[in-house]
This record gives sequence, C-alpha cells and structure tokens, in this order.
Amino acid sequence: MTRVLVVDDVDLFRTGLSAALEGAGFDVCGEAADAESAVSMAEAQQPDIVVLDILMPGVSGLDAVEKIMAVSPATSVVMLTASESEEDLLACIKAGARGYLVKDVPFPDLARDLHEVAAGGAAITPMMTGKLLDILNQLLRHNDFLAPRKPALTGREVEVLGYVASGLTSKQIGHVLFISENTVKNHVRNILDKLGLHSRNEAVLYAVRENLIEL
Repeated sequence: MTRVLVVDDVDLFRTGLSAALEGAGFDVCGEAADAESAVSMAEAQQPDIVVLDILMPGVSGLDAVEKIMAVSPATSVVMLTASESEEDLLACIKAGARGYLVKDVPFPDLARDLHEVAAGGAAITPMMTGKLLDILNQLLRHNDFLAPRKPALTGREVEVLGYVASGLTSKQIGHVLFISENTVKNHVRNILDKLGLHSRNEAVLYAVRENLIEL
C-alpha cells in the first residue's frame, strides 16, 4: 500500500481527504495542519507521498518541499492547492515537487495521479500543464535560453582522438586500428566538423576538457 501523509490547515478538508484516500486503498500514515509539523512527521514516518498545500500558516508549503525531501529523500511531494498561479507552479517544480494538482480535481483523478507518482511518475493538473507548456514555449523562443548541445562523437572517433593526443600520425593510427590512412583522416575531418574546430590540437583540448580522453 502507498503510504501518504496529508498536510492541510483546513481540518474538514484534511480529514475528509484522509478518509477518501483510505477508502481508495491508500495507507494514510498521518495528518498535519502546518508545514513544520509536516517536516517532522515526514522524517518520522518516511511516507511514500506527502500531499501538501501551498498556503499554510507559518512556513509555507512551498518552503517545506525541500525540507521534507531532505529528511525523507525517498518521499515524493505532491502539491494539492487552490492556487492556479504560474509562479507557484514553477516554484514548486523547481523545489522538487513531483506533482501539482488543483483542489477541484475529481477524487478518482487524484487517486490515479497519486498512484502514478508512487510508481515513479509525475502528475500535473491538465490546465496547469497547458500553462507550463506555454511558459516553456516562450522560453524556447529566446536563443539565450537554449544551452548549446554537446556534439556526440562515436566510440571510434573518441578512439582516434586518443591516438591523436598520443602524437601518432594518421598512418600510424590506421596501422594500430587496422584501417586505412584515408579512413583515419575522414574520422578526424568528421570530428572537426562536429566540434566546429579547425585543428587536431583544438580537438584534443576539447576532448580532454570534456573528459573524453586522458593525456
């Protein structure tokens, strides 16, 4: 059974959710009315999932996410909140939450989402997923957001680079690898094209910097 800790400052909602979860086959291992208590109980109970509201008295649910994960690393935190704020969604994902569900979610969907999270997945209310995709689309339109992709060298190309770094000529490398000198030169040319470099020395320095080879 999936062990769940329910955290919400509204007593009626918290107890009602706990009862519904137990009726659906979950093991509710505790309830907390504030984030500080949630952290302590998570450390003691080591639940599979903590269902946590954002707007809480004292320490916010958002601030509690990292604390819960620190004291119970195997626990997945799922935010169950009335907030439909894009900022809250992004902040929770950044903090490490595995789910962001709005409180008007039908209970069968909530139960399904919690099972998904327990199995190693993630869960976001469809409406919030749309907002998240909109944000990502906006970010991806800015070139400065896109980190340059590291070109992937083949195993043979890395092997050739290693021999280049050792000071061998193309002919010598071909002899070691049982391939022709022209094939070696083609490998070197492909390496330089992939990396956008102009010389063997530059390629060797790149490979060393990226820990592809050792001098």
